[in-house]
Amino acid sequence: VKALKRLQKPMTLPAMREIADYYFGKFKKDLKDLNIETPTEFPFASDNIKEDIDLVQTLTEKGFTYKTSDGIYFDIKKFPDYGKLGNIPLTEDGESRIGVNPEKRNSRDFAVWKFNSELGYDAPFGKGFPGWHIECSAMSVKYLGASFDVHTGGIDHISIHHTNEIAQSESASGKPFVNYWVHFAFLLVDGVKMSKSLGNFYTQHDIEKRGFDLLDLRYTYFNIHYRSIMNFTWESISAGH
Repeated sequence: VKALKRLQKPMTLPAMREIADYYFGKFKKDLKDLNIETPTEFPFASDNIKEDIDLVQTLTEKGFTYKTSDGIYFDIKKFPDYGKLGNIPLTEDGESRIGVNPEKRNSRDFAVWKFNSELGYDAPFGKGFPGWHIECSAMSVKYLGASFDVHTGGIDHISIHHTNEIAQSESASGKPFVNYWVHFAFLLVDGVKMSKSLGNFYTQHDIEKRGFDLLDLRYTYFNIHYRSIMNFTWESISAGH
């Protein structure tokens, strides 16, 4: 939405896809420039809406969801193993990243579908958008099966995103979702967490403008264990140049 406003484009689904395609092209080029092997699949969330809807319907039919005025939510109390990945007690209350919703039965309950009558996708339960977590489960199951070996992601996803993926996936299939979770630590820049809001990040183009080869960057990454916090500095990349 911010990108559409910045580029003065209409607030439509095709315009959103145009933005996504643009950055996807940049992403693929970055992979090639870093000499990273290309995945066999690059699934787009917007190409898998049917799978999202089917998953929401399955969860609803099995009694794991409830409806509010703004969407359909997963009831975590219906999944006794909720929080097993991060050892989060089911009785522990949590904070929502998008604010308090008095209609939710538990603050940790999460949306599997959000209603939007003006912009969104048609579904039997109401026009809108799939929840962030449901997209990942739907695409994972479609391309890898109900159970698969390795799932990666940042350590910040353990307590919410990956925990919710497990809950909805295993509730729908009745099978173990993932065998091995590989979580990586944060990348810092000059000792501070890298973020778009702070503007303290470098692109691969910035690395090359400084006279470094992108393989220097790969070498720098390989010097740090994936579960250790990495602090990027120009001195650190110079060491492997």
